[in-house]
Amino acid sequence: MRRHAEVTRKTSETNVSIALDIDGRGQVTVSTGYPFFDHMLTLFGYHGYFDLDIEAQGDIEIDEHHLVEDVGLVLGTAFAKALGMKGGIRRYASALVPMDEVLVACAIDISSRPFFGIEVRNAPDFERRFAECFRDFFRSFCVNAGITLHLNVVSAGGWHHLLEAIFKASAVVLDQATTIDTRRSEAPSTKGQPGETG
Repeated sequence: MRRHAEVTRKTSETNVSIALDIDGRGQVTVSTGYPFFDHMLTLFGYHGYFDLDIEAQGDIEIDEHHLVEDVGLVLGTAFAKALGMKGGIRRYASALVPMDEVLVACAIDISSRPFFGIEVRNAPDFERRFAECFRDFFRSFCVNAGITLHLNVVSAGGWHHLLEAIFKASAVVLDQATTIDTRRSEAPSTKGQPGETG
């Protein structure tokens, strides 16, 4: 069964359309008008083996925040829609991802209970830049995808490499957690409710 979704959201601030194939090959087409964000989304799709087609416009002449947050919202919604009842997924995953001087630990639970947490030590410049908009990207993604995602920066460095490692780590664990385990056909939960995990 193909796990695919297309989601569009249009507001007075942004216009976002995303097509997602979870079981893809990491082929990404992205245009948001924010080149650095395009680079991060390309890394996310490629390292997660997700086929992504993302078209987005936003009021970036004011700030990138609305655009980045709304892309997270639509991307999370697309994942929730594509996963459907979550039958057979592994659900949990974790990874350590290095990027030169940076090391990021990431863990995920596709739980239907959204939460995003990040711990960063000794990187005040990164914390400021991250908080400007990318924290809300991940929070919005988690809320709309229905997942719990924890990030821990084990070793910090330049903010560019650190953000790259965060997007790569998130993609790697999401790929692992959405992988189908043929030993189980139902949603991975002892609750006994279709599509509900716990």
